[in-house]
Amino acid sequence: MALKSINPTQTNAWQSLKKHFADIKDAHLKKLFNDNSHRKEEFTINFNDFSIDFSKNTITQETVNQLIKLADEVDLKGAIEKYFSGEKINETEERAVLHSALRTQKNNPILVDGIDILPQIKSTLSKIKDFTNNVVSGAWKGYTNKKITDIVNVGIGGSDLGSDMVVDALKHYKNHLNIHFVSNIDGDHVKEIIKKLNPETTLFVIVSKTFTTQETLTNATTIRKWFLETADEKAIKKHFVAVSTNLKDVMAFGIEEENIFTMWNWVGGRFSLWSTVGLSISLAVGFDNFNQLLKGASEMDEHFKKASFDKNIPVILALIGIWYNNFFGSETEVILPYSHYLNKFPIYLQQASMESNGKSVDRKGNKVDYQTGSIIWGSAGTNAQHAFMQLIHQGTKLIPADFIGFEESLYGDKEHHQKLMANFYGQTQALAFGKTKEEVHLDLKFQGKIESIEKLLPFKVFEGNKPTNTILIKKLTPRNLGSLIAMYEQKIFVQGIIWNIYSFDQFGVELGKELAHKIYTEI
Repeated sequence: MALKSINPTQTNAWQSLKKHFADIKDAHLKKLFNDNSHRKEEFTINFNDFSIDFSKNTITQETVNQLIKLADEVDLKGAIEKYFSGEKINETEERAVLHSALRTQKNNPILVDGIDILPQIKSTLSKIKDFTNNVVSGAWKGYTNKKITDIVNVGIGGSDLGSDMVVDALKHYKNHLNIHFVSNIDGDHVKEIIKKLNPETTLFVIVSKTFTTQETLTNATTIRKWFLETADEKAIKKHFVAVSTNLKDVMAFGIEEENIFTMWNWVGGRFSLWSTVGLSISLAVGFDNFNQLLKGASEMDEHFKKASFDKNIPVILALIGIWYNNFFGSETEVILPYSHYLNKFPIYLQQASMESNGKSVDRKGNKVDYQTGSIIWGSAGTNAQHAFMQLIHQGTKLIPADFIGFEESLYGDKEHHQKLMANFYGQTQALAFGKTKEEVHLDLKFQGKIESIEKLLPFKVFEGNKPTNTILIKKLTPRNLGSLIAMYEQKIFVQGIIWNIYSFDQFGVELGKELAHKIYTEI
């Protein structure tokens, strides 16, 4: 086995953590802060434009130390080395996991089956650059010699979610091209998109690794039929390109070989936005910004590879997640980006995390008897405060939260941004420290509601002690977004290693597809 198979619950560290949990589970964050005036500084990691404050969690230094011992005992360090060196850690599919290689800024050889893949990556990146520049500059013309105005990305899952999220997140940096995404097999989706388009000025990017995905091929065929209502087959080469490994079927569809952007089987779909799958990102924001996205991700990769575990952002976030999932029994984590640009980020992380670590069989094929994975959900602040935050503040469930904020806004409106960030910090403080009976009593007294104190008191108390991570970033740039995405990717990897599962297959999505195909043929 490329990866060791160690049941985490059978380690010495896990047994120690169980005892430690019994001692600390009822500790209140207010007391932890009162007992240590340097707590925030001690539980903050700074890296480039990032500051990660994990002080508002029910942890002490002893908790962190024991969680790191758990990471050591399951050989996380060895797993990281195998991951980046190209060993086939996706053992159920006999594949390496090397999406990190797509964004590396180094020239060191990366071997897969004895072949250095770096030259292929650089060549493909050069092709993305040339194609992007041709389309953006207007040098690429449609079949009636008109410039391209619209790009339609046709894909689903990893061939859609990542690119759609990044394009939306970076729309401040967008060029003149209009970008659209078609994913759902629901025909109303594709029809709503194409009814607004001019076939003479639209470029379609068909993204399917195998070129057999039902949703993508159905939508692509519908689009092709619509396109050929006003153009002939020769025009397809000016308006259709593909991202795939299946050259034969792509060319049978009518797409020229020179318009096919290759992929590799060591890139998993949900981690593929860094590859040719990100072609729509490059077209939307220009190749230079796409390259900055890659650079930021690479910088987080280097931090993850080299930083000691106690100062390693993805490792610490992963360990805290395990602390709440496996010891506190929390089933969900909420992602709260305080930037409307990142409104689609929680949806993207749902796939990245839940498709990776939603497993119930360990690396030996045995059923696990402990919790794996977390349910990921969320929304942009401050909208979330007027939607579901009531449950997090005063409900019965313990829901750890990641608050993601930026020191600077992109348009420089200080008043708006100060109000936004006041809410950002206010929420984390309210969740951590709450509001006591005594404080509520005093408030009601000052409000002149003395006769209502006894009645209202129970409803206005906030217990607090709700865990949060505060992820503060200087500014939303392509580079910083790359680092943010990579940070969560590596967090997911770490948790999969500790849970002793395979994070990079996704057999769980197959049965429904098989049955859908069978039912479709019957009806």
